[in-house]
Amino acid sequence: MTFSNPDSLFHLLSVKDLCVRFRSSGADFDAVKNVSFSLDKGKSLALVGESGSGKSVTALSILQLLPYPAASHPKGSIKFEGQELIGASAKTLQPIRGDKIGMIFQEPMTSLNPLHTIYRQMAEVIELHYPQSPKDEIQKRVLDLMDLVGLPKMKDRLKSYPHELSGGQRQRIMIAMALANTPGLLIADEPTTALDVTIQAQILELLEDLRQRLNMGLILISHDLKVVEKMCDDICVMKHGEIVEHAKKKQLFTNPTHDYTKLLLSAQPRQLTKQANQNAPIILNAKNIHVRFPVKKSLMGKTRQFVHAVNDVSVTLRQKQTLGIVGESGSGKTTLGLALLRLIKSEGIINFLGHDISTLTGNDLRNLRADMQIVFQDPFGSLSPRMSIGDIIGEGLGIHFKQLGKAEREDKIIKALENVQLDSDTRHRYPHEFSGGQRQRVSIARALVLQPKMIILDEPTSALDVSVQAQVVELLQNLQEKHDLSYIFISHDLKVVRAMSHDILVMKDGKAVESGKASDIFDHPKETYTQDLMEAALYLRAKPF
Repeated sequence: MTFSNPDSLFHLLSVKDLCVRFRSSGADFDAVKNVSFSLDKGKSLALVGESGSGKSVTALSILQLLPYPAASHPKGSIKFEGQELIGASAKTLQPIRGDKIGMIFQEPMTSLNPLHTIYRQMAEVIELHYPQSPKDEIQKRVLDLMDLVGLPKMKDRLKSYPHELSGGQRQRIMIAMALANTPGLLIADEPTTALDVTIQAQILELLEDLRQRLNMGLILISHDLKVVEKMCDDICVMKHGEIVEHAKKKQLFTNPTHDYTKLLLSAQPRQLTKQANQNAPIILNAKNIHVRFPVKKSLMGKTRQFVHAVNDVSVTLRQKQTLGIVGESGSGKTTLGLALLRLIKSEGIINFLGHDISTLTGNDLRNLRADMQIVFQDPFGSLSPRMSIGDIIGEGLGIHFKQLGKAEREDKIIKALENVQLDSDTRHRYPHEFSGGQRQRVSIARALVLQPKMIILDEPTSALDVSVQAQVVELLQNLQEKHDLSYIFISHDLKVVRAMSHDILVMKDGKAVESGKASDIFDHPKETYTQDLMEAALYLRAKPF
């Protein structure tokens, strides 16, 4: 399972004048235009830029994973170890994919097979390239990979399916699969997007250690410039499918030449300027919330063991207030949010807008849905691939605002798209035609179009580049001020949480370990776990790898 060194005459990877063209509804769209770069063994290169700039399309072209023949390469060359990959046969590409070149995909939920267990999928990567490997050796390798990516507690859950894991856990499984055969080149497309800061620091250290120890090439696609600065030797800044600036790390961060690069480096979320009114009306009051999931059953089907995903957590949310919920992946953040919206079964009291919704069902609960919305963590998984963007955003209007005429409904859809910086013409397109960041903005637009009283935002900026991230944070703050919105903001990005939140709830292993005003939690954390989170965030910002 070791990588053989390429001939020294060649770059490990050489991309020259790469062009990618997509044909959709009879029209051609040039997604990548004349992109060139090279990468040597043991070196790292970053592709950065806004969503839709062509970063992921460029990366997918290397392994020829685009939807051919709808996608094509009018010109260009991609050589790995001196071998041309563009137009290569499946027989040629098969031994390269997953063995010599590994890839961490941006959206783990859609990249993992929902019908196979985690163990089956991790073992398959090894078995496919090394079919003679003994089963016990494969099992040991899988267990070692779980340790490598910080999932030692998951070893007894290898029979779980992807939907039974948190977003961060799925992300780490994807990383483990990409590293399974110690590839010579690793392409990491937003590898830490869904990870909390403590695991993010561990994963980045792991990737850097493997790069140096295995003399592995690394292509990092990221919107997080602090990660790029710590990890990469060279940086390519992309905009509208072209590389607008290519420079060494030190030169780019100290003396950028292109205006777009300067914009990316200066983009920061706007900090809140107003404190929440502690006497404002209470929107949500939840007490003693418990969520349990069965993990073991008897032969007769009776549940014998539960995992306590949320254990005795209470939440109070006032009008125009943002409550930030932070904690490691698997700590129960998302599960708590789903329970508060009555999207999963829970125990405890949930009072929303003066209604006890703990026992509400049918139309009584449905009538309140317009006032309580959610932006899900995985935008691709929450958008129907069979519906246009306009239909997705307008679906809620058809249910809760049936009195609207066709023109009024269309106007609201257009306004919602414009609010999240998407062109109104995109309402005629479908989710698969968008980048991950663009799909995230569609999800935000779908929640905002109903003008709810409360929105639960589950990692709403995780797939967004820094410039759009700052815009979306400012947009959410402006909408909160204008419409008296209340937010529950779930995120691993502490910089964004601090910019958005008035109060903070810190969770660990399903329990609330600390809560209070955001300034107190960030500046003077009392609990050891909270202190570790803050130190990890400072580590990412300050310590070079």
